[in-house]
Amino acid sequence: MNDRRVVVTGLGVITPLGNDVKTFWKNIIEGRSGIRRYEAFDSQGYACKIAGEVKDFDPVDVFKKASKVKYPPLDNTDEDARNARAFKETRRTDRFTQLAVAASRMALEDSGLDIHAVERSRFGVIIGSGIGGLQSMEDETKRLYARGPSRVSPFTIAMMISNMASGIVSMEFGLYGPNISIVTACATANHSIGEAWRIIKFGDADMFLAGGAEATITPLGISGFSAMKALSLRNDEPERASRPFDRDRNGFVMGEGAGVLLIEELEHAKRRGAHIYCELSGYGLSSDAYHMTQPLPEGEGAARCMKMAMKHAKINPEDIDYINAHGTSTPIGDICETKAIKLALGKSAKTTLVSSTKSMTGHLLGAAGGVEMAACVLAIRDGIVPPTINLENQDPECDLDYVPNTSREHKVRIALNNSFGFGGHNATLLACEFIK
Repeated sequence: MNDRRVVVTGLGVITPLGNDVKTFWKNIIEGRSGIRRYEAFDSQGYACKIAGEVKDFDPVDVFKKASKVKYPPLDNTDEDARNARAFKETRRTDRFTQLAVAASRMALEDSGLDIHAVERSRFGVIIGSGIGGLQSMEDETKRLYARGPSRVSPFTIAMMISNMASGIVSMEFGLYGPNISIVTACATANHSIGEAWRIIKFGDADMFLAGGAEATITPLGISGFSAMKALSLRNDEPERASRPFDRDRNGFVMGEGAGVLLIEELEHAKRRGAHIYCELSGYGLSSDAYHMTQPLPEGEGAARCMKMAMKHAKINPEDIDYINAHGTSTPIGDICETKAIKLALGKSAKTTLVSSTKSMTGHLLGAAGGVEMAACVLAIRDGIVPPTINLENQDPECDLDYVPNTSREHKVRIALNNSFGFGGHNATLLACEFIK
């Protein structure tokens, strides 16, 4: 069991910086911001008016394209039938599920896998969401109070529940392996990928689509986080609002999207001649057991998490080249993560490159870890570390190398990806350059 190695063979991302991997990565390494004034609803009366929205996303097109690899395959010559099915699926799914299907299809296509040629009972799905179908809940609540209980959609519950992204993806692509959904707030996607890794290691599956999806740029999402004083109110400078580790940071910026990886057992990947991005070799998880929304002040929980990932991978702190930080741009969180990195890496923390891509995408909540894991994989592939943009006046208590403002060419053999969620949930993934 312990000899089963797990590799990454496909990437899928839908983000405020692009709806394909190439565009997303180009914008990331160029240090572009995807934060704008949101257009999902009228911001009048809302304290926060900015977010990282996914643009040019057509869910009907997503389901039409997904049908091309659906099992059993649909008759793709019948355009009317495909359109009708796509409209039907769009009406009965929430936006977070639609984003998950799009990212999953992208990861499948990127992997080069012929879905009809593999043992689908050993192909699983773990795609989580921190909040689930918030827009659907809001829409149907309005309908309930305006028009009465008989007018509520029969798909209301199915659209709301967080497991539906994982369920619909399995249905779209006929995947009969383990299918679960994890909800650990902003640590969701990392936990999803990590538990998929664990199941493959244990021998109960050979492949997984794993990650997270989120779509909470809604009136309730924005007002709820605003009421917590969690969001940045730099409304007049959206692109400069997300500024992790900067002295003038004042909260995170909401983002939406999906990040899904196709991971598989090494020998399975080799038999089908797959392109291997890197090896997934460590996973850590822990609990702060401290506070609903705040991390442990000295970062002990997050440090335990990172240490566990390194232990699984049999990696020493000095071997880590890059950490994609949780780095949300909150006053307390960034300081606590800095302390955690120092606890976990010791003296090596000072020479390890750290950056927060949330400075460009905003915080994708339950989808964050999937998108940020894709950034780690691409950093390993290309030898480029993404920047932390808007880092103009570094907080003295955040005293590591956060790759300020400009990406940096640097050989990345080993990368850590941190995600920490409300409720004290911590998850770290460790990826290594693939060595045959």
